Amino acid sequence: MELIQQLINGVSLGSIYALIALGYTMVYGIVKLINFAHGDVFMVGSFVGFYSITVLDLSFVPALLISMTVCALFGVLIERIAYKPLRNATRIAALITAIGVSLLIEYGFIYVRGAQPEAYPNDVLPTDKFDIFGVSINSQSILIFGVAVVLMIILQIIVHKTKIGKAMRAVSFDADAAKLMGINVNNTISATFAIGSALAGAAGVIFGIYYIKIEPLMGVLPGLKAFVAAVLGGIGIIPGAMVGGLLLGVIEALVSAAGYSLWRDAVAFVVLILILIFMPQGLFGKNKKEKV
Repeated sequence: MELIQQLINGVSLGSIYALIALGYTMVYGIVKLINFAHGDVFMVGSFVGFYSITVLDLSFVPALLISMTVCALFGVLIERIAYKPLRNATRIAALITAIGVSLLIEYGFIYVRGAQPEAYPNDVLPTDKFDIFGVSINSQSILIFGVAVVLMIILQIIVHKTKIGKAMRAVSFDADAAKLMGINVNNTISATFAIGSALAGAAGVIFGIYYIKIEPLMGVLPGLKAFVAAVLGGIGIIPGAMVGGLLLGVIEALVSAAGYSLWRDAVAFVVLILILIFMPQGLFGKNKKEKV
């Protein structure tokens, strides 16, 4: 029964990783950039949700939507100011810029509001407990997982059924050919950042409700773990990010259940090393041969 309980906890945590990982994998799929500032967009989303609930006195759904909207705009702003001028620069220049943007957001946020942590109210979502076959399941865990699944389904519909989704897939496949076919590549890339950042904002609100405490540097570790989840599933592949996030959450929960909770953060990076050694293309990726 303890094992089932930990699996439920792992799926709740994994759904948060999956939402953040989707942003990494979408941006990489389009512009081949690892956006290390993505974890800090998640942090901003968490604080926007917190202030929406405590200052504006909103309920969960409006706070979630406001957080997603603010983060989408913030993601586009980051892309236009920091990444667009480096579109044709070397990969290493873009990577260093991403790390710089991440640090700028973190310490700019601390400068503006201070480094003190905040605590989400306990009554944002119902905290009823259900006993099913001897397993106690928190209603928050069910709702968090449900919200994550709904957002992932909406993302799949956007990518496969809408005009912007088709444009994103075309740019991902061949940006130059997409441009020749009349697709506005710059707007498509901005839309990708907006959607990925909105999902990170949603993950931030869910994280705050689930773990209560939030602080300006909270995006670093979940951001890195979500990157691991994206690599685990196959970077650039949307279903891979979903599965990778859920799998990583379950692995962490099982490590904690085995009595090695101090090692749970390290396990994510052990998984990354093993994946890079034995399956560098990830679970859903395909080996690509490159001519040298």
